[in-house]
Amino acid sequence: MRTRGLRVASAVAAAALVLAACGGQEQAGTAGADDGAVLTLWTRAATESVSKAYADAYNATHRNKVEVTAYPNEEYPAKLASAAGARSLPDLFAADVVFAPQYASQGLWADVTDRLAALPVKDRLAPSHLKAGTWEGANFALPHTIDLSVLLYNKDLYARAGLDPERPPRTLREFADHARAVDRLGGDVNGTYFGGNCGGCVEFTLWPSVWAANGDVLDPDGERARVDSPEMADVFALYRALYEEGVAAPASKDEAGPTWLGALQSGNVGIAPAPSVWLSALEEKGLKLGVAPISGLTGGESTFVGGDALGIGATSDKVEQAWDFLSWTTSDEAQVEVVAKNKGVPTRTDLADNEHSAADPRTVLVNGLVAKGRTPYARNFNVSFNDPQSPWLQTVRGALFGDARRALADGNTAITKSLQQG
Repeated sequence: MRTRGLRVASAVAAAALVLAACGGQEQAGTAGADDGAVLTLWTRAATESVSKAYADAYNATHRNKVEVTAYPNEEYPAKLASAAGARSLPDLFAADVVFAPQYASQGLWADVTDRLAALPVKDRLAPSHLKAGTWEGANFALPHTIDLSVLLYNKDLYARAGLDPERPPRTLREFADHARAVDRLGGDVNGTYFGGNCGGCVEFTLWPSVWAANGDVLDPDGERARVDSPEMADVFALYRALYEEGVAAPASKDEAGPTWLGALQSGNVGIAPAPSVWLSALEEKGLKLGVAPISGLTGGESTFVGGDALGIGATSDKVEQAWDFLSWTTSDEAQVEVVAKNKGVPTRTDLADNEHSAADPRTVLVNGLVAKGRTPYARNFNVSFNDPQSPWLQTVRGALFGDARRALADGNTAITKSLQQG
């Protein structure tokens, strides 16, 4: 998997040299932003439904038409690399937001700095996503979809354990205490659950506790790791203790991601960090759930702001028309009537409490975390953290189930080396 990832990165880098010849500046579009042009938009499968909802709403009110094509998540980076090499990128393409610094640095998206500066809602867009789509002071992408990490807890199990179902934990230590209380119910019930064999799962759910404690995982430029910090060590120590005590479900050790949701859907887990988008899927199983921010050891709150960024393909000859769609996705119409109406998280911080979310305080809480969370910024993020053979996953395994101190120290060195690869 890592070899394939490196081949894709090399292909993208080679393609970037071709695109650089076109110039990194904004390209001129044809006259008239809404003139009946047909725009192509690529996305990964994980974002297909949202991308199509945006496109359908836009198409219904504009002369331009956006055609969405989705590709399997694991094939998508290679598809983009191939298109870039052939100078045939789509007019618009979305990407996992952690890939945004890489694509921005390699010139796969058109520069939209001036256009973004003139956008009335610029200062209300998800700040971490905007940062991810920035390279050397220029803007290349806007937030497209948002997914957040939160604590989800089972209110029925809370009540059975003598906990107040309306009072979630306010610190990570209190989270552990609540998990222990639920675990004492015995039988098939477990206090908590986590993805102990999944680098992406761990970064999505544990890193917010580091940030909430004012710690960092990376330096601002994404070229040096800081995973050997006291804050990170504290978080790993707490989860390690919960596993060793049997409070975390035994399956947590080998959870690589695919069965994570199913474990929570069983209704036998008291409280666990998880994606906010799972709330509906869990409640469809009849579970009564509470939602809380992820906190640090002694307080604070944060979240991993995941999702996708969207930009204009650098080889598109319909930049003006593509920007018409891209800017429209930030409008009240798109964010309230497309995103919020379908229980998604708005990409604008001023729309956390809207007519569709107001009926559920949990949704308002989740939406409000966008302004407080972070998206890690690193050009070589995937190979360093998300790849199954990444140094991060080795660090995770050691910190949770091996020699924790050595794992964090050695991991920090290995991850930094990976981040600095050319």
